[in-house]
Amino acid sequence: MNAIISASELASELAGDNPPVLLDVRWQLSVARAAGEPPFDGRAEYAAGHLPGAVFVDLDRELAGAPGTGGRHPLPDLAVFGAAMRRAGVSANRPVIVYDGGQGWAAARAWWLLRWTGHPNVRVLDGGLPAWQGPLETAVPTPAEGDFRPVPGGAGLLDADGAATLARSGVLFDARAGERYRGEVEPIDPVGGHIPGAVSAPTSENVAADGRFLPAAELRARFTALGASDGTDVGVYCGSGVSAAHEVLALAVAGIPAALYVGSWSQWSSDPQRPVAVGPDPQ
Repeated sequence: MNAIISASELASELAGDNPPVLLDVRWQLSVARAAGEPPFDGRAEYAAGHLPGAVFVDLDRELAGAPGTGGRHPLPDLAVFGAAMRRAGVSANRPVIVYDGGQGWAAARAWWLLRWTGHPNVRVLDGGLPAWQGPLETAVPTPAEGDFRPVPGGAGLLDADGAATLARSGVLFDARAGERYRGEVEPIDPVGGHIPGAVSAPTSENVAADGRFLPAAELRARFTALGASDGTDVGVYCGSGVSAAHEVLALAVAGIPAALYVGSWSQWSSDPQRPVAVGPDPQ
């Protein structure tokens, strides 16, 4: 099963006998903003217009735990996550489509969590809301309670030690912008640089100008050139485990399974005992 779905394919499925559950996960990374500029409000964006029948899911509260030793977006409490999914109507025998405002990071985080906790049929709307040509609605739906019970372990998960090992034994991709990988700038975390041995692979280079993923063959060629050959174990990290989920999704489109280091750089860089590499060289 493909990990993504086009807007036209989604429109056809919504008109079918078993329409998918729609999750709206609009979110943006919170960084320092100019004085007086309000923070991004995904719920307000949802209220202004969303795909018919879609339910809003809060990434910071329902797809992640509280910031702390596990990083800025650690794994959520499974009881909280499961309750949010059931509230949205998610059931094990019904497909799920996730979308966001177009960047794809937040949708990919929900996609990864549902896969990791055992949902068999979840995809991301390629290009997000901007790709949708159909009508929007402002009414908030009240779907029937779903039956999904999250059981962790359905997809690859790395901790800090696992990421360090994979950077030596396989391929560990750093999905952040190249200047953050090199340690030239670090707007959020306490230290700039990257995990020693990690390979720079910005997830922004996996999509075209319209935010849709590059063709699978192009993605596979890109990742193969970066070291993800057949039989190689692959992992991904970013700043806090959100944009890295987008790269795991891109790898899935390319037919390459990959694990996610959820704590990512926000966890790694907060531990003074962890080594840090800077510059373009992985080491």
